[in-house]
Amino acid sequence: MSDYRSAVEAWLSGRGSSGDSAAMPESFRIPRAFKKDPQHVAALERVKQWTRERFRLPHDAAILVAEVTCALPGCPPLETAVAFWTGTDQRHQFKVFKPVEQVVADDLPPSWMKNALVVVEGIGFECC
Repeated sequence: MSDYRSAVEAWLSGRGSSGDSAAMPESFRIPRAFKKDPQHVAALERVKQWTRERFRLPHDAAILVAEVTCALPGCPPLETAVAFWTGTDQRHQFKVFKPVEQVVADDLPPSWMKNALVVVEGIGFECC
């Protein structure tokens, strides 16, 4: 293992280079909330792959899948936001109103809605 990789792994785990947690200042430690378990990462990748297949996107298309919190009244506490860009640099986006680990392929919009998911800047869809 390289020095860089062992330093990064020590940093991620909250240990100093010598292995003790006291050596690393608290402000440098990554909070547990930002360390996602493998199931969460797999769920993000699964939704990304379903999006690529559903909308027939090329392998190199940019796709962003994120689980976000919402504090607005009536909004689910966790929702999954998906954005992707087509070759014409148009951004498309949609949300699934459940945590990413609960999303199934049928939760994604149908492929024929692809054009309806285009974001037109300045139209007032900042919420979605």
